[in-house]
Amino acid sequence: MSYVRHNIERMTPYVPGAQPPPGASVVKLNTNENPYPPSPRVAEALAGFEPAALRAYPDPTAGRLRNVAAEVLGVKPDWILPANGSDDAIMMIARAAGAPDREIAYATPTFTFYDTQARIEAAGPVEVPYGEDYALPVEALAAAGAAVTFVASPNSPSGTLAPTDQLAELAERSSGLLIVDEAYVDFADETALPLIERFENVVVLRTLSKGYSLAGLRVGFAVARPALLEQLAKTKQIYNVGALPAALAAAAMSDQAWKDANVAKVRAGRAELTNGLRQRGWRVWDSQANFLWTRPPEGNAAALHEALSARGILVRHFRGAGLDDKLRITVGTDEQNAVLLAALGDGRSKVEDRRAKS
Repeated sequence: MSYVRHNIERMTPYVPGAQPPPGASVVKLNTNENPYPPSPRVAEALAGFEPAALRAYPDPTAGRLRNVAAEVLGVKPDWILPANGSDDAIMMIARAAGAPDREIAYATPTFTFYDTQARIEAAGPVEVPYGEDYALPVEALAAAGAAVTFVASPNSPSGTLAPTDQLAELAERSSGLLIVDEAYVDFADETALPLIERFENVVVLRTLSKGYSLAGLRVGFAVARPALLEQLAKTKQIYNVGALPAALAAAAMSDQAWKDANVAKVRAGRAELTNGLRQRGWRVWDSQANFLWTRPPEGNAAALHEALSARGILVRHFRGAGLDDKLRITVGTDEQNAVLLAALGDGRSKVEDRRAKS
């Protein structure tokens, strides 16, 4: 006897990237974490946090965090809905708008958590393939007529940006919600945030995991018109952002200079790593994120992934059509990037050669 719905039994759960145990000696370039530490203000806020405050439930709206985020983004506080990471906001949206007769669409390959939530709600999914250049398939997505359309911009795993004018066209042509997931936007040249004032059906998602170096904190938020956020908030956990995470997130967002300095280092490292891989014959798609989508010159991505892992260099390999011959590589520190490039050698991977001889 099954005690769960059939669609839950049949679905494949989201699988995170490998997380080595604490203290493991690895070069970790597989989960798109920021290699630089968060603002010192985070440590100050942690040291000054009064433990007695944990006795009571937190502010259900994370008001202080919402006010700081509103100031940073240039919107009113009621245009922001805090969440337990942007994953939490994705779940709220799927619960509120997805159903068997209300499908969820997205272009593939992309963040597979959209697929997870669509299947949980039995809301499709409707998958529209990207082309080789990963240009946003506006026509096909609009034609899908979905209740919810997710667009990651910059996209993962490709790192490519959906231009704001194309997103505006898709918003105008969509009868449902358009969710622009900007998890990596701090590393990009443009944002879709202005669209929330133009279109009542647009939601922009943000996270503090990437640009603010707070992946372990699990804080993000949705930005949209207040009337829409009121509906989404009906599906959230009662107290979805704890008092301590909210305080630390507010401290991080109050230090834009620190975040911007780290972003500048990542962008510089991205350019250097791109050049280094291309000089070795790799195809590297132009990235607007803190990672690179790459194809080794021999297409031997799976073998390289295993060989690098054996030497303590972790990158991400996905299986599936159009994915098997590629690797997603997080931009690390200059030292980490140099270790990777040294392991790859000048052409055919040194790491594969050494593995074959061992």
